[in-house]
Amino acid sequence: MIEFKNVTFTYPGSTHPALRGVTLEIKEGDLCLVMGPSGAGKSTLLRCINGLVPHFSGGNLHGMVKVNGLDPVKLSPREMSQTVGFVFQDPEAQFVVDRVEDEIAFSLENAALAKADMEVRMQEALQLLELIPLRKRRLVTLSGGERQRVAIAAALALRPSILVLDEPTSQLDPTGAEEVLQTLLQLNREPGLTVVLAEHRLERVLPFASRVIYLGDEFPSGLAGDPRQVLSSVPLNPPLINLGKTLRWDPLPLTIEAAQACARQYLGELRASGLELQQVNKIKHQGANPAFIQAQAVQVNYGDIPALRGVSLDLRRSEITVLMGSNGAGKTTLMRSLIGLVPLQAGHIQVDGKDISGRPVAEICQQVGYLPQDPNALLFADSVLEELAITLRNHHLDPSDGALNPTLLLERLGLADKSGSYPRDLSAGERQRVAMGAVMVTRPGALLLDEPTRGLDYGAKKILLDILHAWRDEGMAILLVTHDVELAAQVADRVVLLENGLVIADGDPHEVLSNSPAFAPQVARIFPGTGWINIHDVMGSLDAS
Repeated sequence: MIEFKNVTFTYPGSTHPALRGVTLEIKEGDLCLVMGPSGAGKSTLLRCINGLVPHFSGGNLHGMVKVNGLDPVKLSPREMSQTVGFVFQDPEAQFVVDRVEDEIAFSLENAALAKADMEVRMQEALQLLELIPLRKRRLVTLSGGERQRVAIAAALALRPSILVLDEPTSQLDPTGAEEVLQTLLQLNREPGLTVVLAEHRLERVLPFASRVIYLGDEFPSGLAGDPRQVLSSVPLNPPLINLGKTLRWDPLPLTIEAAQACARQYLGELRASGLELQQVNKIKHQGANPAFIQAQAVQVNYGDIPALRGVSLDLRRSEITVLMGSNGAGKTTLMRSLIGLVPLQAGHIQVDGKDISGRPVAEICQQVGYLPQDPNALLFADSVLEELAITLRNHHLDPSDGALNPTLLLERLGLADKSGSYPRDLSAGERQRVAMGAVMVTRPGALLLDEPTRGLDYGAKKILLDILHAWRDEGMAILLVTHDVELAAQVADRVVLLENGLVIADGDPHEVLSNSPAFAPQVARIFPGTGWINIHDVMGSLDAS
């Protein structure tokens, strides 16, 4: 159905090809996961399937791409849309109108279908994605999972035989991600739709995949095959697979249910040999440090709708606090309120003992670095080094001050060799670190990060975690908002759960995460009742035994 034969593609102005001799095949009816490190060419591969590469991107493509016998290089993306539906990572980026049914109708109008045919197809798409109750709703009122389903419905209204999605769950909480993935599984099984998707959060998608494609330096032409076969051969693995490899489970489990069966047998064998497993220790320093930011009984409304309903939260020095909750719970609102970007209806916030009421945001941001969800919003200089220098000038600080030296900060961020590069030409992980440098160059006492690992592979996440741990150990208070439960299990000293504008849990990550049905990481679900939330806990407990 989809065939790549010796495909090499280079973007305009680039000296390095994004795809290098890729040869692979995706069969009809596959649910195919495309995985690999950042910059390996996953998005480029997806865009070759519907002709966005090279038609919209420009560049040089060599080799052969065939999709249902069609050549996307010769045909336009509009012509290919009858065969290939495409859903981008950010659904809002492809929305044109503001109501659900109008958005679906827009794609049909572009195809110049007769009105009667449009009505039939719109009803079909709405029903297929279970959107009929939402058809009159404005898109801005929908949850993240609902918006993603609308984007899928708009693509499917043209009745393509292939659906391609670029990181469809990256902005969704675990419940919303599960909702979208179940929808894709149903579409794959019942209408027999071929689904191809790229994801960094492999733990979410692997249980659904019938085929995996890996792109990376180890396999420059791509490695495609059965999920277990591919995952056994590549280094990029989610916790479940890493655990199976570490404990030498054979066959390698691909689902939580299969891993639970392996775990029960494994623990039974250990106990039979006389070993007593150790319970994980709580994080000892939690709550022992003074608060740098204090929020007390904070209330925020958007019109008549309450977003925060009396939230109290202390962010302490030398502590990484992870804030989690479903889409729309109020996480970003709380974070923005801490630096004065959102007015309070009640309550108060102090930074380093001083109330922020009436203080300019720029003044607060000298003490509190804030990194929004999209790092590109902070990147507008011609070079990486200039991004940091601009921040210092805006805060009327002297770049020659040794404590504020931007060059030293870039070295620490692993970006010294990128100081003269144009920031927007960098990889997603590098752009994230540049933006972090831009808010950290003032040496604030606290750092607020909103979904900092969106679009990052496991290697890029590891670099970020090492940086955050180092800054925590130097006394910084860090608040990290994320839907990535595996990240929380690795980095958190403390986890706070926010739902419907209220704090519903606040404490040690081993207790909060392992007791949360929605936010339990893979290890906690594989070993229920142990308090283990990551592989380090498992191996540490076994070693202690």
